[in-house]
Amino acid sequence: MKITRGVRKTASRVVIHGVEGIGKSTLAAQFPAPIVLDTEDGTNHLDVARVTCGDWATLKASLVELGGDTQGFQTLVIDSMDWAERLLIEKLLKDANKRSIEDFGFGKGYTMVAESVSRLLDDLDMLVNKGMNVVLVAHTKVARTSPPDMDEGYDRFELKLTKQSGPLVKEWADAILFANYKTRLVEGQDGRTRAKGGKERVLHTERAAAWDAKNRCGLPPEIPMDIAALAPLFVGVPATTAKPGWLDRVRAATTVEELGQIADEADKAVTAGDLTESQRNKLDGEINKRHEQIDPQEVPA
Repeated sequence: MKITRGVRKTASRVVIHGVEGIGKSTLAAQFPAPIVLDTEDGTNHLDVARVTCGDWATLKASLVELGGDTQGFQTLVIDSMDWAERLLIEKLLKDANKRSIEDFGFGKGYTMVAESVSRLLDDLDMLVNKGMNVVLVAHTKVARTSPPDMDEGYDRFELKLTKQSGPLVKEWADAILFANYKTRLVEGQDGRTRAKGGKERVLHTERAAAWDAKNRCGLPPEIPMDIAALAPLFVGVPATTAKPGWLDRVRAATTVEELGQIADEADKAVTAGDLTESQRNKLDGEINKRHEQIDPQEVPA
């Protein structure tokens, strides 16, 4: 037996899902040296290397080519996984001259989809074994669940995949991150309940009744939606990113008091000559922006 001990640092399998327009693609594009397999033209606004995958064959061929030569890329991003599944279904229907996935017979079509998704995940594992991080961006859906130990069901956010493919992707991933806006309910002076917040973006890293999430890297249950907070997840991150600087500290701050402490330290750094006035002014802008995110004005619910 070849026995090894200790923690092994390997490339990560990450799924990012969340509400529309929150910045999932932008976050994925900040992983080390990414190449995006774009299945829905959702990265046109980003300055990234991409392959436009308008069909399942192009997606699979791209994975084969990267499996032979990663070409210096350190992260593969599929944006999005649910659109990739849609391309797969289109191929299966075309090959079998069917109009609907239901036309294959009871459950057979969805089983074929799940088998192909499983083979896709095997292809992705080959890249992970080569040291490439793999990030799957996915849309989310609200689905009803009825746990067997509860009398009544409830709604929760889940990956927007078929019932057969979703569990395969969730089991495959090292981390499933749910992106959402942080909102708090407060009682106003008139006794009415109001929503406070709605601008701060966060990532939930642990499963809850309301959403799918998990991580095997010991991340806190809730972290800022910032690439610096995800440094433990992936290989290839520069040391300067792993150790947050002034701007990273501001963006990761969670309280107004913490922002005040950073500002005081920045004043001392200016006096010591470790921070220029120009850098200090830029930092002030980020502090003010983060202050508004942490403690915004109340808005009617």
